[in-house]
This record gives sequence, C-alpha cells and structure tokens, in this order.
Amino acid sequence: MSVRRLAEIQPASFAFTPENKAWAEKEITKYPPGRQASAIISLLWRAQLQHDFWLPKPAIEAAADMLAMPYIRALEVATFYTMFNLEPVGRHHVQVCGTTPCVLRGAEAIKQMCRNRIGPEGHVTGDGALSWVETECIGACCNAPAVQINEDYYEDLTQANFAKLLDNLVAGKPVKTGSQIGRTSSEPAEGSLTALTTLYGADGKSGPASVKP
Repeated sequence: MSVRRLAEIQPASFAFTPENKAWAEKEITKYPPGRQASAIISLLWRAQLQHDFWLPKPAIEAAADMLAMPYIRALEVATFYTMFNLEPVGRHHVQVCGTTPCVLRGAEAIKQMCRNRIGPEGHVTGDGALSWVETECIGACCNAPAVQINEDYYEDLTQANFAKLLDNLVAGKPVKTGSQIGRTSSEPAEGSLTALTTLYGADGKSGPASVKP
C-alpha cells in the first residue's frame, strides 16, 4: 500500500451540520458504553460526504472529539482506509477497479480513457468536475469492468458508454447507475438464466431423458 498523507492545504476548521451532528449522535448510541470509538468509520464517512467528498484534518479531529478518542487513533483509521479521500477530489470522483476480473474485461482501456480525459491519478480537472484513481476490488466482478463514482456503481462499461457517462455527469444530466448495457443484477449478459429450464423443463420435471434431477 502506498503512503497516504493529509493534504498540505487544510481548511481552518470543520463542524458537522446540525443534521449530520444529530445523525452522528444517534450512530454513537448503537455501540455499548466504552465502545463508542467503534463509530469512528461511520463518523469519518459522514464528515467526508459533508466536505465535498474529501476528509480534511479538522474533520478527522471533530469526529475524534465526538468520540472522546485521541486524534492519532482517528488519523490511523483515516489514513489506512482508501475509502477516505485525504485530498480534494472532483465533484465526480471516479474509482476504477483494477483487479483481475475487471482487467480481463477491459479496465485498462477505461483507465487510459481517464488519463486522456481527466489527467493523471489524483488530478482534478480545471472545472472541478472530475478526478480519478485506480482502486482494488469493488465487488462487481460479474459485471466487469466497473467503476465507483462517489457513492454509486457503474458496471458493464465500454469505451463508448463510459465516455457518454462522463459527458452526462459533467453536464449535470441524469445518468443511470448500475449496468450500462441493461443487465439486471448479475444475470448473464444474454438475459435471464435458462439453464435449469433447459435441463428440466419449465415444470421442473420434464427435460432430456438422460438428465436425472
């Protein structure tokens, strides 16, 4: 894992909004006395969502204060998990899965498109709209290649539909999350699974005589 450092330029302060503070206080009650520090990941994630999808040092400290835990422990969590962005990102932060299933299905072409369209990893476009990084498995192997943009997944990507997706995001147009080829869930790309009805018939009993249920 590469070394993860806090951004050099930090905001002067951070405070949870009243709504997010109330949410955090409720989240903390889920943990038994003496174990409230276990809520740190939830609080850091909420702080990141509030702060343009990146996590500054004052936000990490604010979360630690709510949990009465040392700052260093909160910093250890924030710098360990790559789900936390420690530097400013674009309004649409693209995380391209670079694990084997996605690579076999075209992730390298998606990464090259990001380099051409956005720039090097970690770079934010001049209009503040886009940034990207390569990440490890995002759990969408059946529908590879896939990316996560902010909180949403976009799957079954091709160079054409990925380019259109980025165009629409930048333009503020509606986009479809999930599969970009119309696939439902993780069914076969050709359509719903019919192997069992082929073997046994629609009634579950008929089928080739050689097949014994």
